[in-house]
Amino acid sequence: MRVLVLGDSLSFHGPATAHPADEPRLWPHVAATGLAGTADLHAGLGWTARHAWGAVRTDPRVWASVMHADAFVLGVGGMDSLPSPLPTALRELIGVLRPAGLRARVRAAYQAGHATAASRAARWTAGWPTALPAHETVRCLERCRVAVTTLRPHAPVVLLLPPVHRSSFYGGVHPRRSGHVAALRAWAGERGVVTVDSAPLVVEHVLTGRGNPDGIHWGWDAHRAVGEAVARAVAEAVDVPSGGGPARPMEQSGVPNGTGSASCPQAPVVSSEDAPPRP
Repeated sequence: MRVLVLGDSLSFHGPATAHPADEPRLWPHVAATGLAGTADLHAGLGWTARHAWGAVRTDPRVWASVMHADAFVLGVGGMDSLPSPLPTALRELIGVLRPAGLRARVRAAYQAGHATAASRAARWTAGWPTALPAHETVRCLERCRVAVTTLRPHAPVVLLLPPVHRSSFYGGVHPRRSGHVAALRAWAGERGVVTVDSAPLVVEHVLTGRGNPDGIHWGWDAHRAVGEAVARAVAEAVDVPSGGGPARPMEQSGVPNGTGSASCPQAPVVSSEDAPPRP
């Protein structure tokens, strides 16, 4: 079995540092091993569901993985629920500021004030803004789901729900997590997506300091627990269609664009964001 995983940094960070995508102790590979298969991991630091959708839409390595996927695991969406005093798009513009000295000063000021701003936002605005609003997370995850299952209609889809953290960078607060979880569960129920709740699996591990010292990433025990839970979820769902439009021939080739068939709710919505790049 080939498992396609779209993940954030939790999918490739261990107890001390980041690791290459083929490190066997990472949860995607623990899951694949439990299914007697292999995992194709595509992930990035700080990835939200929007970043995952961007990869599905534009990265030819993801296109290649899609065409061999027997199961699809969405390990993104947790970052989306974290406090983000600056909207994600603005925060990411820090990296393109010029000259270099200005960029360094802005980044240092942002990092120095982030925890305080996140804590104040938790008190004054109930944690708004987050890295991505829940409705936008759902929109991007749905496009990822449609893009993959249009080409691999028999591949079950599994979603990892947002975990917990005790990161000082985020002020130790996470007030919008429950709202994101509720929105993700509702979407998953409508679309036949299987959910794995990572929080009960890692909460003691993370909150007692047995994970990464940064308070957000996991040690190997948590990776093993999450990977085993994902493997069970895939095994239980492997014969159950994940929903979406009518089945397409398995030999069909193409570029995933997240619009699906005419019966898909997003079929009429085609914009420059949706269109795959032209050769």
